[in-house]
Amino acid sequence: MQSISSLTLFRLSVVATVLASTAVPLTAAPRKPPAGAVQIAAATIASLPDFVDGVLAQQIATRDVGGAVVTIVYRGKVLFTRGYGLADAERGIKVDAQHTMFRPGSVSKLFTWTALMQQIEAGRVDLDADVNRYLDYKIPDGKFKPITVRDLFSHAVGFGDQSNITVDDAAGLMPYREWMKKNIAMRVREPGEEISYSNYGAALAGYIVERVSGEPFADYTERHIFKPLGMIDTTFREPLDAARAPRMAKGYKLESGRLVAKPFEFYSIIMPAGSATTTAPDMTRFILMMLNEGKLGTTQILKPQSVRFLESDGLRNAPDLEGFAHGYMVLRQAGPRIVGHGGNTVDFHSELAIAPEAQFGFFVSYTGGPGSYPARTEAMNAIIGRVFPQTPTQRWTARRDVPPLGAYRSNRQDYSQPPLPGYDLKISAEGDHGIVIERAGVKSYWEQIGARIYEQVTGVRAGGPYDRIEFYGPADDPRISYASEPHVLYRLVLEGK
Repeated sequence: MQSISSLTLFRLSVVATVLASTAVPLTAAPRKPPAGAVQIAAATIASLPDFVDGVLAQQIATRDVGGAVVTIVYRGKVLFTRGYGLADAERGIKVDAQHTMFRPGSVSKLFTWTALMQQIEAGRVDLDADVNRYLDYKIPDGKFKPITVRDLFSHAVGFGDQSNITVDDAAGLMPYREWMKKNIAMRVREPGEEISYSNYGAALAGYIVERVSGEPFADYTERHIFKPLGMIDTTFREPLDAARAPRMAKGYKLESGRLVAKPFEFYSIIMPAGSATTTAPDMTRFILMMLNEGKLGTTQILKPQSVRFLESDGLRNAPDLEGFAHGYMVLRQAGPRIVGHGGNTVDFHSELAIAPEAQFGFFVSYTGGPGSYPARTEAMNAIIGRVFPQTPTQRWTARRDVPPLGAYRSNRQDYSQPPLPGYDLKISAEGDHGIVIERAGVKSYWEQIGARIYEQVTGVRAGGPYDRIEFYGPADDPRISYASEPHVLYRLVLEGK
């Protein structure tokens, strides 16, 4: 990474456009810091805008990033909101940080969990009730126990994954409730026992809101979340209306080294799971509300105890790694605790993260070619590592207990289709206390820091965060989990050396 001084010149030679906004009319008084609240050095906060500029400048120069937005919130105010690159590469239209629209993908689910919590507060939904109580069709039990509303929050529903949740044009859309009834997810394991990310489960949460409130889901979120918070540009509706469509950033494919625009993606056949479109300023309002225990300005859309429930630990797969909160993934357990959610459509890649103890949060969204996906993750890690730096964990020196090696397969898969071994993790031993993980043809090196825990060495920035994996499970069912992937686990499918 280049120095800040050289980056000032470097940014002039790339297609990064910085459109800053430090004046957002509505702010939130930060919640009273808890005892032992994490402090961020004033110098770190002051240097953060230039640091983010540098990260994005380098990514636009070295990755196939078309355009991006970054917005950061600190102590009840918007620290900055900036746009980078192009919203429309063909026409040379730059990203406008205030008005360009992006697809947050599964970050949309955070609006769905908010809506469901509102209905729990109203007494219309019971956390421990069978989801079938609220539906006008039945999720079959088969040999499994009923799925509860609580299971939805932790993605512990026991469903297999589903594909075909998007269509190419508006003519292929149908009301999401109809799609759900025709495409009931396959039940493959008991609910409440194992996390395996489920778009269908999140869509069920939204449909429950619709059923018990008597309002169509898109109407409900507009009336009870977006409009009260002043999120005037955010919607679950597809296609976009005449006011929003001209401001939509383009999605792209990479052809012969250049970005070629693609048509708008349609996800509203599974609407509550990820069809939202939004702007960076709207996302700052949502973050401010969460950091202020459900309140923005004079508007309270969630009770403080509901916010604490959403942010609190729910279920985890690995005994000693981060798990799921309730609708939010735990990105870091402590120092400070960080919760959030990622989102990926085919064309857009986003992340929202909040650290309540530090009154800090951010949202990033990228569009571009295949490289924009890892670029999003790099930016997220760069911000976290800059603001809350870590040092590598002390290495394990005791006698090595070699974990089960070989090929591991994700529990998130479509069980109605043959497995895809090309997506398996290939794990082998390296040296006295190391392992190599090969993933989609890319190898990374990890070193042992605990009895069965390893920390990433390859591709980590100074300050971290340092990803970890844990081997666990009984001898007849070995598993591993990543700290950075609390939404899935991997099972041994082929022993190796």
